[in-house]
Amino acid sequence: MARLPSLTFSSFLLLLLTLTLLTGPTFAIKFKLRAYRYPKPKCIWNPVHNNALVIVTANVGAGEGQQVDVEIVDSSPQKNQYLSKKNINGETRLAITSHAEGEVGVCFTNSLDKGYPSEKSSEATRIVDLDVDIGADAVDYNAIANQESLSGLETEMRKLEGMVKEIVDEMGYLKQREIRFSDTNLSTNKRVQNFAWFTVLLLAALGVWQIVHLRSFFKRKYLID
Repeated sequence: MARLPSLTFSSFLLLLLTLTLLTGPTFAIKFKLRAYRYPKPKCIWNPVHNNALVIVTANVGAGEGQQVDVEIVDSSPQKNQYLSKKNINGETRLAITSHAEGEVGVCFTNSLDKGYPSEKSSEATRIVDLDVDIGADAVDYNAIANQESLSGLETEMRKLEGMVKEIVDEMGYLKQREIRFSDTNLSTNKRVQNFAWFTVLLLAALGVWQIVHLRSFFKRKYLID
């Protein structure tokens, strides 16, 4: 029996790099959040799959006379609201598990205090540094390694296992979407064919009716026998 070639360290690193590129990235954004008396939420949306771990890390800068609130929701028909936290300052770490396919939105509002001077309201802003980790990127493998006393290689293998599972789930999701789109195309094609046949039959019936009507009209006028 032929012997399978062993996996060298360079091949292992290449496989790790390939899987890392295939998995979803970490979403990071930094922006200014302006304060209002009655603020509207500013939402950052990220695509997620069902039952995916999502870690949100928000670092809110200082701002006198302002209150920043955060809420995590999704874009599903149910409009799930996962959590809401008021008056966050500094670094805040939030973790949720998605309940549906779609997008998860991290929504911020920055409210001015009642005693804040009106002439300075246009200058009231706070800096928000937001990181959103989804799926395998959200798992703290260092904590798992410390808890289970894993070696460095075992930790990397655990990361690879999580990445491979995420890729398999992604492929399964794409397969389901392809099946759904194929069913939609077949259904649409069938409806178009049925409408075309209905149109042909309707035109044929209209032509027969016109012939009968004209024949009857000509007979009344004694133009034909």
